[in-house]
Amino acid sequence: MYTLYYSPGTASMVVHQALLEIGAPYQLVDIDFDAGAQRNPDYLKLNPQGKVPTLILDGQPRSESTALLMMLAERHPEAGLAPLPGSPERDVWLQWMVYLSNTLASAYRLWFYPKDLGAPEHSPAQREALQQKIHAVWDNLQAHLAAHGPYVVGKNLSAADLLLTMYMRWSRNMPRPATEWPALKHLADLVRARPSWSKLCELEDLSAW
Repeated sequence: MYTLYYSPGTASMVVHQALLEIGAPYQLVDIDFDAGAQRNPDYLKLNPQGKVPTLILDGQPRSESTALLMMLAERHPEAGLAPLPGSPERDVWLQWMVYLSNTLASAYRLWFYPKDLGAPEHSPAQREALQQKIHAVWDNLQAHLAAHGPYVVGKNLSAADLLLTMYMRWSRNMPRPATEWPALKHLADLVRARPSWSKLCELEDLSAW
């Protein structure tokens, strides 16, 4: 039995969807950010950064969405969330998992939290630079998916597609959302058509894409 500490629509949602894809038993613990539950001393013992997700694995708290996806993929190879170790597809999968986590997630962090740049709001130049950085990621993924898709590692869905779809969802209110790139939209449509996505939205009460 897994225990996932989560908050609806946040970085925990991709781990939640992965658990639904796997079909393993799990329980949810809602960390209410509005109520400050992420700063509760009991939660900070599990996740000192006060973030979600936290997943209890073998009685131990683990964090970081991308790392958790990799852990779950290794524990449940039958779910097909990662290509087989040693295969060329595995190399591609690892490359894109790290790319999404490092390049895209870091740009998103600065986009959504301008205080990390030392000001309550972005300057016009900062906003433009961040927007161009994020667009460059979409351009890169568009080219890759158009040539090798429809999924990140080709014909089969993996955890990389779940991760990418979560990040695409976060772009929905940006000046140019990721779904304006055709291959990205196609991948998002494929993931959103899965039963795990419908169940995720039901359980987390997510109405908007």
